[in-house]
Amino acid sequence: MLEKIRVFSGNSNRELAQKICNQLGVSLGKANVSTFSDGETRVEIDENVRGMDVFIIQSTCPPVNVTLMELLIMIDAMKRASVERITAVVPYYGYARQDRKVASRAPITAKLVADLITTAGANRVLSMDLHAGQIQGFFNIPVDNLFAKPVLLDYMKRQYLDNTVIVSPDAGGVERARSFGKRLGASLAIIDKRREGPNEAEAMNIIGDVKGKRVIILDDMVDTAGTVVQAANAMKKAGALETSVCCTHPVLSGPAIERIENSEITEVIVTDTIPLNERAGNCKKIKVLSVSGILSEAVRRIYYNDSVSSLFI
Repeated sequence: MLEKIRVFSGNSNRELAQKICNQLGVSLGKANVSTFSDGETRVEIDENVRGMDVFIIQSTCPPVNVTLMELLIMIDAMKRASVERITAVVPYYGYARQDRKVASRAPITAKLVADLITTAGANRVLSMDLHAGQIQGFFNIPVDNLFAKPVLLDYMKRQYLDNTVIVSPDAGGVERARSFGKRLGASLAIIDKRREGPNEAEAMNIIGDVKGKRVIILDDMVDTAGTVVQAANAMKKAGALETSVCCTHPVLSGPAIERIENSEITEVIVTDTIPLNERAGNCKKIKVLSVSGILSEAVRRIYYNDSVSSLFI
């Protein structure tokens, strides 16, 4: 039934790519993605893809510039191999936080990356929980922005059903937190946060009641964990029983794991859009849920030209 589909992966998240292939019932495509001695990315597609519907699964996660170049070069290789259609499946879209000018002479790098992917030859993009919804408009090709909400909610309903409050770490995440709270029957709180510089934040005031509650801090990603750790400390001071963190993308760079391990956070719920490094994988506070089911269903529907809209919940 899927005779014209071919699924390939770079080196960023081959485990997720294999899970998607297993659920589709197809084999992961044969491609050699390596580097020359000077560090240049080298790609060889080791099977015939002429006339095929190709899906390239590649999160642009750390090392971001390397994984991004792998994606671009793989797209170019497929284009030159005369495939019928190329869909870039980018579970985590790097550079998404640079989605607007925050100062004079600042770049809009999320738009630049969109242009690079389009120019390389992608016909469609499939991503998950983009940091800003307007990034879809940076592309001149179709973009499907899926959400990890069903996977995260399923876990929360089993673990955090009673006496729970969903907390947005900033004003920008209120809509997401309200949506989760509505489906969990949980109340909503907001943290008034003042950012002093890149990767630096100071939790200020809590808007809402968290005293005697089980708190879940909800965000799209956790990078250095500075924000969520400070938020957890603020929750404890406000009388919360316990604080957990839930996010789609576990970037977890720099001192993130050390901060989490030494914090008031009880559990960090993440998905596998980004593979955990060894230290993060050994952190007992981190719970990983797989989004391979949602992504594989989206891939299947795109291949058959079926509607993907029912997945946008």
